[in-house]
Amino acid sequence: MRAVIFGKRKDEIKTLIENSDFEVVDANPEIVISYGGDGTIMQSEYEFPGIPKVVLRGSHICKLCSNLPNDEVLRRVKDNKYSVLEIQKLKAEAKGETFFGLNDVVIHNDDTRHAIRYTIEINGVPISEEIIGDGIVVATPFGSTGYYRSITDSFFEVGVGLAFNNSTEQADHVVLKEDAKIKIGITRGPARLYIDNQEKSVELREGEYATVEKSNEVAKIIIAS
Repeated sequence: MRAVIFGKRKDEIKTLIENSDFEVVDANPEIVISYGGDGTIMQSEYEFPGIPKVVLRGSHICKLCSNLPNDEVLRRVKDNKYSVLEIQKLKAEAKGETFFGLNDVVIHNDDTRHAIRYTIEINGVPISEEIIGDGIVVATPFGSTGYYRSITDSFFEVGVGLAFNNSTEQADHVVLKEDAKIKIGITRGPARLYIDNQEKSVELREGEYATVEKSNEVAKIIIAS
């Protein structure tokens, strides 16, 4: 089975993977072996979207890591003793660009000294008056245990979550159906849109907007059994 090893410390695990009878390649893999934690999983999905991921623990922060030792995970995968978990992704569009995220879409004030103002529409219907604050987080269930949880002190397992970051008025978090289409319009900026831990971002100024919805793409995680 052809495998790409992904992670900042991938050299630590290369010998184990080769000894487990995987063919380590640089391109066109059948699987991606993500060695690290949650951030590494997100980066590996960005670089190799849709290709099944085997997650090996290289960090204590890893929600999808098995409790089994890494060598046992590899043995079970090699013996076809696994299932495939599909995880919802988000699609965000802004200023003619399209992004895909596994964790969340974040719109944040670009200048931390000044709040932004924005409006929200769900399926074309406004859900609030203008909101003033540091921004908003749109999270998947996978991402809801991260930034979303730090704002709301909660998480969810189904749907799409909205968390309002430091709003001047009390704004409860909202969990929407997974097919919701969200439009966020900036009425005072500048703001910046980020996806997961990707380096690329987009500036949003007054009158500009972003849309966020469930993507047709999913991340595929191999779970040893």
